Amino acid sequence: MPRPNQTQTSSIDKEQTHLDDLGIKHEEKIKSLTEFLNEVVNEPVESLIIVDTIQRLGVESLFREQIKAILRWQYTHFSSLNHGKDDVYEIALRFRLLRQEGYYVPAAVFERFNDKINGFVEGNIKGMMELYEASQMSIEGEDILDKAEDFSSKFLNALLTCDLDHEQARMIESTLRYPYRKSIARSLAPQIFVDDMPATSSWMEDLLEVANRERRIVQSVHQKEIHLINEWWKELGLGAETKFARDQPLKWYMWSMAILTDPSFSELRVELIKPISLVYVIDDVFDVHGTIDELILFTEVIGRWDNAGAEQLPEYMKVCFKALGDITDDFGNIIFKKHGWNPTGFLKQMWANLCNAFLVEFQWNASGKLPNADDYLKNGTITSGVPLVLAHLFFLTGQDIANQSMDSKKEEVPLPNAVFLVAQILRLWDDLGCAQDENQNGYDGSYVECYLRENHGCSHQSAREHVMELISKLWKQLNKECLSPCPFSAPFHEACVNAAKMVSLMYNYEDKHGLGLLQEHMKSLTCDHATP
Repeated sequence: MPRPNQTQTSSIDKEQTHLDDLGIKHEEKIKSLTEFLNEVVNEPVESLIIVDTIQRLGVESLFREQIKAILRWQYTHFSSLNHGKDDVYEIALRFRLLRQEGYYVPAAVFERFNDKINGFVEGNIKGMMELYEASQMSIEGEDILDKAEDFSSKFLNALLTCDLDHEQARMIESTLRYPYRKSIARSLAPQIFVDDMPATSSWMEDLLEVANRERRIVQSVHQKEIHLINEWWKELGLGAETKFARDQPLKWYMWSMAILTDPSFSELRVELIKPISLVYVIDDVFDVHGTIDELILFTEVIGRWDNAGAEQLPEYMKVCFKALGDITDDFGNIIFKKHGWNPTGFLKQMWANLCNAFLVEFQWNASGKLPNADDYLKNGTITSGVPLVLAHLFFLTGQDIANQSMDSKKEEVPLPNAVFLVAQILRLWDDLGCAQDENQNGYDGSYVECYLRENHGCSHQSAREHVMELISKLWKQLNKECLSPCPFSAPFHEACVNAAKMVSLMYNYEDKHGLGLLQEHMKSLTCDHATP
């Protein structure tokens, strides 16, 4: 192999020196911003704006302790800070940020804006946008926040019919379509949110510089993860044996990136893609390829985890079963080394539950006798794959089911209720998209179809509106689950919320199921122009 000449070596050295200098400046900027955040802890409004900006730019992992300190101070002084205030923007922003952090703060703080005759008193555009954002943090029974959502959405939609400049219209449309609580904020922040921030703020220039540099660093991390995942998928050989199944490791990786946003969770993201991939493949085994006899045998083999019985399976199912066993054993070993317990038995039971639910779905559709909507949704919660995937993450993040006192009524699976709420949100969103993506030819039922059969005379549009109302109620329950106190770690609940946020992007079916938003999101996070 030829050695680089002196000119090439000099060029490489200069480039490395330049990169080192950038790295040093980056760390200095982070340190300077950290010190600044420590100084503004008790600034009632500016500290809120800074925290919101940091979170929307997707760099909260750099300043977690400072953000916690600021919001702790805001919570401690919540009543006095809001007393007598007429600034809907400030009150709504404080309310939203504190609830996102898990603090319960009363929705009654918005009563002062509620005129008994005319509804909410109109505020400025920024205030109405933040009121709409705050309303997304509601829990069941908070009528004042339902009114806030209704009023602010009507107000903002009415503004869109006026003669607004392009940037104002874009901000309003983005707020209505992608509220922070229910969307993937990082992909939207650079082009939408920052444009509205005061460029003259002393901290803004440094924060934008840090965010841009951090984004490039994270993109590099994601590119390395994609390489590892592609290598793993090729070595697994499952795609070659199941040509009928979806082969989309890049798209599946989007779940890992969305759920685990902290750059330091690289290893967890790579591990989590493994059960995610198997859920998609086994879903296709049941939906598009397996015969009834094969599927019954496959389900029985996994239910007993029967290696001898697996010999009776067709070859493609043998490969699936072996992949399941290898992945589950690997997970058990990883978790045992890190945390001191081995959840293999529990994870095997989760795979058995998933296959049982897939088989039930298959038999419903094969017989043409669809269940009622409630029974469909109960089974569909399991077939969503969410309980299984988040169970893996539950253990990866160090949670120990044996040491938790949980009252779960979900198939006797002792997981946080948040897991099952996310699963129902996914199932309902997926069914709104006809449960069919751009590369899947199978059909596995639809809540909308079950609901229409059960409610004669109901229009398709009314059924869809009913589903959207259900999704809204589930979000309210999820919001409540994430309020303190709760027996599970904040990072795990954050992962559950992130999964729910990702659902609307993953299943935002456009014309011909192009999933353009998903592709754009992939590019923004990886600089990779490959289609997921």
